[in-house]
Amino acid sequence: MTGAERHFDGAGSGDDNGLADGLERLWTPHRMTYISGEDRPEGGYEKPTGCPFCLAPGLPPDESLVVARGEHVFAVLNLYPYNPGHLLVCPYRHVADYTELDAPETAELAAFTKDAMRVVRHVSNAHGFNLGMNQGGVAGAGIAAHLHQHVVPRWGGDANFMPVIGRTKVLPQLLADTRDLLAKAWPA
Repeated sequence: MTGAERHFDGAGSGDDNGLADGLERLWTPHRMTYISGEDRPEGGYEKPTGCPFCLAPGLPPDESLVVARGEHVFAVLNLYPYNPGHLLVCPYRHVADYTELDAPETAELAAFTKDAMRVVRHVSNAHGFNLGMNQGGVAGAGIAAHLHQHVVPRWGGDANFMPVIGRTKVLPQLLADTRDLLAKAWPA
C-alpha cells in the first residue's frame, strides 16, 4: 500500500508524519472563533462596552441565551459549553474579582447557583456538577474582566472517548433549545 492509499483509507501505522492515524474526525469549526479570538471586540473585554456578559442581558432572549434574570445577577448558557446545560451565573455589574461583589450580589449569585443546579437536575437528570470561578487569565478565565460562576452538569460516563480521543464534545441539543427548556423550568 502506498502512502497516499494509507492516507485516504485510514489504514497504516500512524507513525508517518501527515498520514492518517485511523481515527475518524468530528469537526467543530465554531470553536475556532473562540480559540483564535476572532470574536473578541476591539479593545478586549476590559470595558463593559465590549464585554459579552454586560451585553447579553440587553439582547433578545434568542440571541442572548439568558435563562433567568435576578435583581443583581443572571444565568446564561455558555456559548462554548463543556457539557449540555453548562450555565454561567454573572453579576450585572462589571467586576472581575469575587471579592468585589457586595453582599446582595454575593447572596443572589449563591441562590442562582443553587437554582441552576436544581433546574438542570430537573430537566436533564444530571448526576453531579462542577462549580467554579476562574479568577484571572492565568487561572483560566477566558473573560477575566467579568466575574462568572460556572455550573457544569455531569453524568456518569460523560467523560467518554470523544473528548479524550476525538478532542471534541458532542452536544445533543441546540443552545437555543436548551435555553428555552431551562428558562421554562426556572423558578419564578
